[in-house]
Amino acid sequence: MYNTLHFRDEGNGQPVILLHGFAEDGAIWDRQAEALSTVARVVIPDLPGSGGSPAAGPVTMESMATQIRELLDDLRIRKTILIGHSMGGYISLAFAALYPERLHAFGLFHSTAYPDTEEKKTVRRKAITFIRANGVAPFIRQSTPNLFSPATREGRPQLVESTIAKYSGFSADALIAYYEAMIARPDRTAVLSQFTGPVFFAIGADDAIVPVEQALQQCHLPSIAHLHMVEGAGHMAMLETPEISNRILLDFINFVYRS
Repeated sequence: MYNTLHFRDEGNGQPVILLHGFAEDGAIWDRQAEALSTVARVVIPDLPGSGGSPAAGPVTMESMATQIRELLDDLRIRKTILIGHSMGGYISLAFAALYPERLHAFGLFHSTAYPDTEEKKTVRRKAITFIRANGVAPFIRQSTPNLFSPATREGRPQLVESTIAKYSGFSADALIAYYEAMIARPDRTAVLSQFTGPVFFAIGADDAIVPVEQALQQCHLPSIAHLHMVEGAGHMAMLETPEISNRILLDFINFVYRS
């Protein structure tokens, strides 16, 4: 096997690939794996440097997209649906740019095709400096609560705390490499315009990371767009509102594979 990514492969039927985001691993999709694997073959890799996957050379959105393509080759998956959360959405866009023939459809789960603004790049560079000076655990403690909606932070603090605990041991080198790759990524809005299949968008109504206004600006670009505004969610609807997340993903899968 050429591919080195650790992954889960559950269920039977048509394939769906779920990509996690920054400072996460494939376990972020546990609730979705349980639901989606009843109707589809669900493959959930850990991205290089995350979870059980080793780091693999220079990290770019394109290099990680290529590793996903190699995984598909190894699994003999010719064509699939690819859904990415946050940074995983950036990788999904890179995959759609490089290998559109391998996709029935793809989706951005709290993600954007727009490049970083200069302000956002500055924020990421400050985070890199903080990680180098203080380590990963203080960074995760500081940054993770902002991923959740105010309602989640106030009503379910244990969910926030469990997420902090799970990812406080993350590799500093991996996080810095991801940040640098996100800063360097290009504008991918043309990918949305040029892709001929359906594109899925999940937008958290209280997302502080990808603001609603920015997320909505891109939704008119694909020829076939499935837009879902997730009430009660920030940037982590798969954890905050798992039942809603499962339903909208199942609806999209059924639409794509029954069309």
